[in-house]
Amino acid sequence: MDFWICATCGVEHADRPAVCAVCADERQWVPADGQRWTTLDELTAGGATVEAGELEPGLWGLTIAGASVGIGQQAKLLVTPQGSLLWDPLAYASDDAAALVRSIAGAPGVVAIVASHPHMFGVQLEWSRLLGDVPVLVSRADLDWVARPGDALQAWEGEREILPGVTLSQPGGHFPGSAVVHWAGGAAGRGVLLSGDTIFANPDRVSVSFMRSYPNRIPLSGHVAERVAAHVGRFAFDRLYNNFDGVIPRDARDIVVRSAHRHRQWTDGAFDHLT
Repeated sequence: MDFWICATCGVEHADRPAVCAVCADERQWVPADGQRWTTLDELTAGGATVEAGELEPGLWGLTIAGASVGIGQQAKLLVTPQGSLLWDPLAYASDDAAALVRSIAGAPGVVAIVASHPHMFGVQLEWSRLLGDVPVLVSRADLDWVARPGDALQAWEGEREILPGVTLSQPGGHFPGSAVVHWAGGAAGRGVLLSGDTIFANPDRVSVSFMRSYPNRIPLSGHVAERVAAHVGRFAFDRLYNNFDGVIPRDARDIVVRSAHRHRQWTDGAFDHLT
């Protein structure tokens, strides 16, 4: 095996440093019992597989079963007649997993792999290799977090239409290069936003969160929350999916704007009388 996988965040590394830099950052965490590394061979031997489930027509969720590795994100496979996008790739890949993705994507197959931010890099270059050297797009602002270089990597910034009606955009926030995907044809034409955890769908399904660190509970400022909301508010979308199984099923655009305003009020002290 020519690369290592951090067992905690699931990001692939060309080398095996003493501590994973992604996990040592204040947005993530190193386990109390220390850094642990794994490999694809070890995960496969332990029974790891990839499972898929349809979230709505044209959108599938991919998860790892049979093994615990990485943050546990739900990757998204967005399928259109012109090609497919693999979003927030998993921390495990295999020939069988790639065959599953190809069977769902159909022709012309996956045209790009994109992570919303460095926590979601997973084994992005391995997915690229298994899917035929598909381009892996990495936000230029977050390139320093890439721990395994490869020819498939391509820097991007700003905004890019990956497929007709599928736009990659960079509101920042959680990371400077944090990205979202707007899918105009999703939700029966009402629009879908794949938000990673730039904008995180809350369990109540009627609000979202804006955080620098979710596990360590570090909020973004109210100004940044409203900036992110204004950025994505340029798009029409009725539904939002985060990078796990969270979803805002309807009125998502309005909910994002309202949640950002509430976030700013709380961080500015407007509700201190309630504390």
